[in-house]
Amino acid sequence: MIKRILVGLGELAHSRSAAAKGVELARAHGAELTGVTLFDPDRLDDSGPVPIGGGAYAKELEESRLKAAAEGIAVATEAFLSCCEKAGLASRVIHEKGDPLTQLAAHARYHDLIVCGLHGLFEHGVINEPSDLIAKIVQAGIRPIVAVTAEDRPVKRVLIAYSGSMESAKTMKRFAQLGLWRDASLRIVTFNDDPVLGNEHLADAAEYFHAHGLRPKVECVHADPQDHLMEYAGQVGADLIVMGNSAKSLILRRIFGETALHVMRNTNVPLFLAQ
Repeated sequence: MIKRILVGLGELAHSRSAAAKGVELARAHGAELTGVTLFDPDRLDDSGPVPIGGGAYAKELEESRLKAAAEGIAVATEAFLSCCEKAGLASRVIHEKGDPLTQLAAHARYHDLIVCGLHGLFEHGVINEPSDLIAKIVQAGIRPIVAVTAEDRPVKRVLIAYSGSMESAKTMKRFAQLGLWRDASLRIVTFNDDPVLGNEHLADAAEYFHAHGLRPKVECVHADPQDHLMEYAGQVGADLIVMGNSAKSLILRRIFGETALHVMRNTNVPLFLAQ
């Protein structure tokens, strides 16, 4: 059940897309909407080593960044509130300063779903964002997330990438339990060199969805998911990819795996992430 949605407001195009998707889901589920802006003055103030005599330039750069961030926040906030008002939905916006992951996590605790952009959530277009932004957000325990692209798109076809791992199953189940887009067509794909094992995974996954009143199509593909998942998503016209992981390596890869990280870094299709 979705009753409280948190919308991350960062770079303007992604903020507008996130606002539109948040409004769409709030209307469908009777949910409240909260926008949040995340602003870290210390990060914007970091201009690197300052050469001798460069203090004035560094100060000017800091002031320029702070002004640009404030303007970006104001525009993104107005866009969110206007989108909610047009839809006839009550909303509020919270402005936070400090470490953005910490602040986002604090508010995510009391919301059922987070909707945010795949890029530009923290830096408001002023400086380069952290590498693997979405991966770090999920790693911090901030989930489930719908991470949107800069252009909003209706979700009519959902692709569920299922590896058979426990982590992948958790994401798949969370998506089914939330029932975000119950009218969308669903397709479960597994990439497996062993068609017998792959089809066993698909049969079990389909049975789980059947218990939730959903009837997905299924397909086992003999290919490397890292190289072919996004291509496959394009072929089937996916509007959303539901993606867990089967990670077994180090640092972020320990949590997400090569395929998940590759998709997060390169996708032009919105993602649902819950693990």
